[in-house]
Amino acid sequence: MAITVHCDIVSAEAEIFSGLVEMVVAHGNLGDLGIAPGHAPLITDLKPGPIRVIKQGGEQEVFYISGGFLEVQPNMVKVLADTAIRAADLDEAAAQQSLQEAEKALHAKGAEFDYGSAAARLAEAAAQLRTVRQMRNRY
Repeated sequence: MAITVHCDIVSAEAEIFSGLVEMVVAHGNLGDLGIAPGHAPLITDLKPGPIRVIKQGGEQEVFYISGGFLEVQPNMVKVLADTAIRAADLDEAAAQQSLQEAEKALHAKGAEFDYGSAAARLAEAAAQLRTVRQMRNRY
């Protein structure tokens, strides 16, 4: 049996995952992070996108987060997110439609245009699509 560490993935609404994992892979601001048992303590912010956990026994599960923070301590890994959803529960068609609407909003700048909001919607929709596609390809 492989060495494991306890992992919690929580959002503002609920705890979505809690259990022993062999590895956590998350998308940080400087690239992908692979966290395994014995990793040095760390706190970092995360970009919107997939979080992949390799559970005890090798089974993989993928989650989507809208951004948040990752905390690594000697005996636990914690992901704190505004929104966390199991990747299997994401709707690819809805994410594609959100992406198109966000792109349209960026191109149709009106008098009351909020670039920051439109860019955030675009990034979130693109991250959801990336998560769905990675889930489909099963890494």
